[in-house]
Amino acid sequence: MRSMKPLVVALACAMATGAQAAEWTMATPYGDASFHTQNTKQFAEDVRDATDGELTITVHSGGSLVSHGEIKPSVRRGTIDAGEVFMSVLSNDDPIFEVDTLPGVAGSYDDAFALWQATKPMITELFAYEGLIPLYAVAWPAQGIYTAQALTDPAQFEGLRVRAPNINTQRFVNNLGGSPTETEESDIPTAFSTGRVDAMITSSSTGNAMSAWDYVSDYTDANLWLPKNIVFISQRSFDRLDETTQQVLMDAAARAEERGWQMSREDNQASLAALEENGVSVSEPNAEVAAALQAAGDELYQDWLERADEEAEQALESYRAQIGE
Repeated sequence: MRSMKPLVVALACAMATGAQAAEWTMATPYGDASFHTQNTKQFAEDVRDATDGELTITVHSGGSLVSHGEIKPSVRRGTIDAGEVFMSVLSNDDPIFEVDTLPGVAGSYDDAFALWQATKPMITELFAYEGLIPLYAVAWPAQGIYTAQALTDPAQFEGLRVRAPNINTQRFVNNLGGSPTETEESDIPTAFSTGRVDAMITSSSTGNAMSAWDYVSDYTDANLWLPKNIVFISQRSFDRLDETTQQVLMDAAARAEERGWQMSREDNQASLAALEENGVSVSEPNAEVAAALQAAGDELYQDWLERADEEAEQALESYRAQIGE
């Protein structure tokens, strides 16, 4: 019987290891063509490989599991373990979540990353109150305006039905005199084909992924802002992991953040080229349109200041000090 003991011990250890294996569910509203989703899926693969399958994360893309607005509540309730959302959709929770959709605050990738670093402590604290842990955030390319004709006159905004995916973009469209319409990325083609929207404010990346040339002719590369997606997990799910797996997860998240920002830069260039190759005219706004966009942005910023608390304002001041403004 003594010769059987090592086998029994080995079997017991294998059973114990199997019992500790975790299978997580993650939801993202973005389709598989999005570089964000590709990065998120790579993150899940990295975690699986680094833990030898002890932690697997199944990514459900395109809003197939949970709608965009329900992702964060679902993670908070424990219905799913992880999620990815467009950060500014959380603006009802606190104005800090919409700071990266304020025109003129961060107009480059370097500035956008500095803004994330300056606001991350406050965002992490707000997430912690709800039992959540932010893992990483990645910027979209700068936002521009897609229209069915060349945008040359600010008067063209009057009554224009514009796809606006978050409250700040909706306010911005209102300031321009347009009519904002909330439409998820996956619903963009239908919204255009049915006449619910005439234009959209989004990135080169989304325009490329959604084949914008099928329903618009022009892209005004206005460099309005560089918004971010944020990936987060349930604190309870995290606490169930052993310390080694927790560290592996956080290391993979750090790599995903670095990789994601580089993917965004590369995707922006590739997407701009794809738009032009498919017949979309890409141009910068003329002086009159630029002035109207600036005025609408200034109004948006003043509105934000009235709603933001002292901590949010301090985070923005810290960012500006960091970039030397």
